[in-house]
Amino acid sequence: MFTDSRAQDGLAVVLGVFAALSTLWVATDDNAFWALIILGALIALTGLAQLYRASLAALDYAMALFGALLFLSPWVLDFTAYFGASWTAWVVGVATVVVAVAALPMVSGRLHNMAPHH
Repeated sequence: MFTDSRAQDGLAVVLGVFAALSTLWVATDDNAFWALIILGALIALTGLAQLYRASLAALDYAMALFGALLFLSPWVLDFTAYFGASWTAWVVGVATVVVAVAALPMVSGRLHNMAPHH
């Protein structure tokens, strides 16, 4: 299913790069700017690491943590007034957590067993 091709890791790279580069087209303050760049880069790097070393489940947990931190960052770092930056953090954060959880061995094993076999 999803994990067999490691497509979720490629998606994580795209999500991270999108978050990091979003500072080019959304209004930010210093907090939003650095949160998007740093957490976006960490998400992209964990995705890249997973592409090359898929057996490290700890990277999926780290990716989920970075996604959760990105999701919480508009409130914690007080940049909710910057709607573009906030929505980017919320959407990319949730998507990253979903991708990371889907890649966890116990979840991907269940998803794989649910898929119809041909």
